[in-house]
Amino acid sequence: MITPEQLDAEIKSAMLARDKTRTDTLRGLKSALTYHTTQTGKQPTPGDILLILRREIKKRQDAIAEFTKAARPELVQAEESQLKILETFLPATLTPEELEAIVRDAIAETGATSKKQMGLVMKAAQAKAAGRADNAALSAKIQALLPA
Repeated sequence: MITPEQLDAEIKSAMLARDKTRTDTLRGLKSALTYHTTQTGKQPTPGDILLILRREIKKRQDAIAEFTKAARPELVQAEESQLKILETFLPATLTPEELEAIVRDAIAETGATSKKQMGLVMKAAQAKAAGRADNAALSAKIQALLPA
């Protein structure tokens, strides 16, 4: 997890190393954090930072998919390099076994008995995962474990 102060230090070191891609990517992340601060009127919490970081990663993933469809390999490569830089700031992801354990705990905690209660289980699982799992992976695991 990165703090705004650490992000500033990372930007400075990227600038000194003359790494344009890293500098631009980190400045974009800082811009997203600043936008959040101006919109909410308060400093971002670690949870907010993680949410913003995941949003930026999702933007890159969507762009990669679109550029791949449009047969633009040079743009795909640029987005992939930015994606790798952003992913370095994510907390360690859960193993499949840990993910399954969290989902099973969330199902037991909520008492869910069908897929109709998936939203309830998803909310509990997201809280337990604390940003260490992708929402798509959580959703897929919940669907696999909940009966129809």
